[in-house]
Amino acid sequence: MAKTTPKHTQVVSGWAALDSSGKITPYTFNRRENGVNDVTIKILYCGICHTDLHYAKNDWGITMYPVVPGHEITGIVVQVGSNVSNFKTGDKVGVGCMSASCLQCESCKTSEENYCDKVQFTYNGVFWDGSITYGGYSNMIVADYRFVVAIPNNLPMDRAAPLLCAGVTVFCPMKDNNLIGSERQNIGVIGLGGLGHLAIKFAKAFGHHVTVISTSLSKEKEAKTKLGADDFIVSSNPQQMKSRHRSLDFILDTVSANHSLGPYLELLKIKGTFVIVGAPDKPMDLPSFPLIFGKRSVKGSMIGSIKETQEMIDICGKFNIMCDIEIITPHQINEAYERIEKNDIKYRFVIDIAAQSSNL
Repeated sequence: MAKTTPKHTQVVSGWAALDSSGKITPYTFNRRENGVNDVTIKILYCGICHTDLHYAKNDWGITMYPVVPGHEITGIVVQVGSNVSNFKTGDKVGVGCMSASCLQCESCKTSEENYCDKVQFTYNGVFWDGSITYGGYSNMIVADYRFVVAIPNNLPMDRAAPLLCAGVTVFCPMKDNNLIGSERQNIGVIGLGGLGHLAIKFAKAFGHHVTVISTSLSKEKEAKTKLGADDFIVSSNPQQMKSRHRSLDFILDTVSANHSLGPYLELLKIKGTFVIVGAPDKPMDLPSFPLIFGKRSVKGSMIGSIKETQEMIDICGKFNIMCDIEIITPHQINEAYERIEKNDIKYRFVIDIAAQSSNL
């Protein structure tokens, strides 16, 4: 049984994986009382991230069962603590991947708490009081206000939910590499899934030329006509890859399947930058020659800080950037997991926790 404290008095209905079978079942548990720094949120929607599947099945060997997944949470504030001044009852808010950090290290003090050595996640983490964190597959959550963001009024709560993980994951590399407010550049996006389709939307909103790089020719029409991509490369086609040699300034790799970086690096111009946000479960093949002979850089990036998440969601409100989703009910979570493993989703499942419409 997950560890709680005497202050965990609020009974909550949720959905959890109880063992490595990964099957999600109804689960009742307790959350802490609303503290002075807390915000209690009635959850309306929660996106399903592929990370949820990994934790449910203990693919990484670190799951603490029972695990209540979910770190793409949107809802309505129903209670605030006495130290909370930036949120009030009735506010539209979101909770992403983090629930706590040390607040004292260099990363925390420079608004990069997502890289804090002691960062704790929204589920399968250990909160400051020693309790195990439970995620958004539930009807309410209590969160420290420093890890909550405001949702712009013009964004629908269901389509905003995946922005709290997938959105900020692709936004931060663009911000870090000066792609916001810069001159038009040639941007490559590898993979057209939950991360990739949002990367296209951000890059186009920022005024760049976008090339989608995919193994699937069947995705070209949607990439161009629906998402606004300017070009499309089938990565398994040597002629197409060669014809785009040294054509891109920046590439964002969103693919979590195992693949070699070598052929993609050749698409970059001299001094081009390649950023990895997908997380293959095996080491990646990174040949040295494309780096040395092109003076290219390879980086990694993980979600974003709360400050960056708020900046990202505000930009989404400004440019009307939303995730393309399929709404499901809680009893369909296991079916959704099966479909995610088959790549049968465009582009993100979102659980209608409160069984409400998306007009909030």
